[in-house]
Amino acid sequence: MDKSAKKRIALIVGARPNFMKAAPLIEQLNNHHDKFEQILIHTGQHYDDFLSKYFFEDLKMPDSDIYLGVGSKSHGRQTGEIIIRLENELEKINPDLTIVFGDINSTLAAAVVTSKLHLPLAHIEAGLRSFDNRMPEEINRIVTDRLSDYLFVTEQAGVDNLINEGISEDKIFLVGNIMTDSLKKNLPKAKNSEILNNHSLKPKEFITLTLHRPSNVDNAETLKQLLECLSQISEKITIVFPCHPRTIKMINKFGYQDFTTKPNFKFIEPLGYIDFLKLMSESKAVISDSGGIQGDTTILNIPCLTLRDSTEHPITLEIGTNQLCGTDTEKIKNAVDEILSGNEKQGTVPPLWDGNTAGRIVDILLKSI
Repeated sequence: MDKSAKKRIALIVGARPNFMKAAPLIEQLNNHHDKFEQILIHTGQHYDDFLSKYFFEDLKMPDSDIYLGVGSKSHGRQTGEIIIRLENELEKINPDLTIVFGDINSTLAAAVVTSKLHLPLAHIEAGLRSFDNRMPEEINRIVTDRLSDYLFVTEQAGVDNLINEGISEDKIFLVGNIMTDSLKKNLPKAKNSEILNNHSLKPKEFITLTLHRPSNVDNAETLKQLLECLSQISEKITIVFPCHPRTIKMINKFGYQDFTTKPNFKFIEPLGYIDFLKLMSESKAVISDSGGIQGDTTILNIPCLTLRDSTEHPITLEIGTNQLCGTDTEKIKNAVDEILSGNEKQGTVPPLWDGNTAGRIVDILLKSI
């Protein structure tokens, strides 16, 4: 390749976690605008304004250069649509490198397309494994890593996983957690958010809840048990729930609207990144079935109760503030009682989770492409 020419980089995003991972990388690449030309492709996997537009604004991300507008579909149909539309765009762009983030369907689709077109691929947040193949995200991670040329890893467990899977070590780069870059940059701005005042909340006197994973919200009995458990917890401490559109849809479908009227179980609209960061950072604890929040709460030193039986971020269990509760309602309530009595799990920040991950990635790209 001509080392003097600008390298064309296509960045593929499709959902909120991608935006938080892409924003610091876009900024760092812009610092070398004489070396890199960026093309931002938004697949439209998350199409709701709350889930997309406001995050772009909060993170000061540029508008996407290409918007595929795929929208919500089943996993197979959505992935297939992205493959069809993305192939056409990448054939025209012919990038020197395509970069994907995390484990969503857009990431898998881009990995398939670049492999078929023989285009180099970089995967940010590579190597993470929950070892639960029932999770669609796990399949997305495994396939994307197998097809990637650059694997940028958040923690040592990810490096070990990739080596155990037979991936060449010269493709693997331990760089830290790029989500930390966004969190650290935006935390000062979040301090000025009015979200607590808007909902009459006092710091450390509420728990933040997120709940959207299909295994938790698509099954009527599981969702009911969780809502009953959380409703009981809200009698001891207020729970604030920025409710994902998928979850409110299932609550309405199953006829569980009564839970939304409990006085201390506050169902609110989904939030932009800055408001949610403020809410999370001022929480007594966070209850969630998300992946990224396990890392955010570890950085913020906020107890996190994860409503899953496994995690792709084992370091948040080993040295962070995270603990797995699954859907065991007694375990969830007991964990909350421990936190309220002052016996919450103490954690430390993992190595390289320092807010400089994007810079390390760009340093590698400067030498490699």
